[in-house]
Amino acid sequence: MDGIGDDEFDARDLDPDTTLWVRSVDYLAGWRDATQAVEELGDALAAVGIDPTGIKLRATAATDGSGLVRLELSAAVAREVAMLTRVTAARRHDAS
Repeated sequence: MDGIGDDEFDARDLDPDTTLWVRSVDYLAGWRDATQAVEELGDALAAVGIDPTGIKLRATAATDGSGLVRLELSAAVAREVAMLTRVTAARRHDAS
């Protein structure tokens, strides 16, 4: 995981000059929401046995202040997630 407050957060990645900041937008609330979503997604991926070393999750906020989660996967992990998604989709289809 890679967000403010995380052990792996690198403040050098934060460049306030590359972002349009709107005074009335609550970016912190969106970032907090995204941070919780990062934890939930990370926990879910770990629960199905996905190796966390091939995953990079980062919480951020969109220009409107809503939370965004950036997901970066190694090719091997992307294939594993794709397979798990297809299995889940097939099970949901069979259950219908």
